[in-house]
Amino acid sequence: MKPWIDGLRDRPFSRAEAEALGLTRRMLQGKRFTRIHPNVYRLTSTEPTTELLARAAILALPAGFAISNVTNLQLRGLDIGDRHPIHLSTTRRGEVDRDGIIVHRHLHPFGVELRAGLPFVTAARTFVDVATRFDDRTVMRIGDWLVANEDVSPEDLAHEAFTTHNNGVTRARRVSPMVRRGVESVMESEVRWLLVSSGLGDPETNVDVYTDDGVWLARGDMVYRAHQVLVEYDGWQHERDAVQRQRDHLRREALEAAGWTVVVITAEDLKTPGTIGLRVRQALRRRTLSSSRILRADAPSSDPQAGHHPAKFGG
Repeated sequence: MKPWIDGLRDRPFSRAEAEALGLTRRMLQGKRFTRIHPNVYRLTSTEPTTELLARAAILALPAGFAISNVTNLQLRGLDIGDRHPIHLSTTRRGEVDRDGIIVHRHLHPFGVELRAGLPFVTAARTFVDVATRFDDRTVMRIGDWLVANEDVSPEDLAHEAFTTHNNGVTRARRVSPMVRRGVESVMESEVRWLLVSSGLGDPETNVDVYTDDGVWLARGDMVYRAHQVLVEYDGWQHERDAVQRQRDHLRREALEAAGWTVVVITAEDLKTPGTIGLRVRQALRRRTLSSSRILRADAPSSDPQAGHHPAKFGG
């Protein structure tokens, strides 16, 4: 094996780095190497992942650029949008013409943080930036995901949206109040959006549920506590083993025995999203009617003779 191989594996490198290891320009034109940008290469055997291409883009440009927009979200771990081109932001002036790179120019400075040696636009600013690309539903999902996975709060997102005057602020300001802590998956966000947009109100997310005696029952995905309705997104219903399925069955039995209604939403249900709001609305209505009947049955009668009539059974 050539001695320079290990030093260049799994990363982009500049022509200057290659030449320092004894490689010539002619060698870099060979089959072992692939040019990504002018003077920036990778080993042909190295997979061109999003992270590698982002590192190559930063390497190809002068200082003052940071990974932004959808590329920023992807490298944080959210599976969203197209992997190419790579998005970078800067306050620098001047044209940048590089295949595979989109540059977003900003008039005012923006927050930058280092992650694995790469400059990233902050999570809160990225929330505002991507609001120019996606609809309200997707932006809410992005906000929920950032709060669940990054060191950022719903208040941080709202502060960025309401104190900056960049593209995307109108949607970001509209959506940021809907972002919640505790949402554990993007599909939970999707279901929550469907519930809220159906006029059912915003449920509590991933909170503990107890009996009236204070005994813990479960942790609920989306909870309408006043109605004792718990909505769960079950994306793994076909992949659980028998033991886990039995646990889930007993858990739901315990909830129902304690007076809770459990509505289970699956990936199949999302193919007909209108039915989700309808099912939850019906569950809430049944609980409301049931509570009303209980209250009427428990209420003292205004009839002074009530309680003195013999009970009648049958005809």
